[in-house]
Amino acid sequence: MSIIYVLIPLAIILVGLAVVIFFWAVKSNQFEDLDRQGYSILFDDDLKKNPQNIKPVNPTSAEALRSEKDK
Repeated sequence: MSIIYVLIPLAIILVGLAVVIFFWAVKSNQFEDLDRQGYSILFDDDLKKNPQNIKPVNPTSAEALRSEKDK
């Protein structure tokens, strides 16, 4: 029966901590846009697949070799 004197304050502290963490998450906009992360997983590779966004990184690319041959 004496364990109740320990468990009740411990439960109140845990519930209070959970409420504080929940209000912190709401205040810091953690729940503003719930769909963005799911869509970013699905559509993340679109920029990589678009050939207009791909730029040659190294000078030995085909475009660099063609431009040197034209000179």
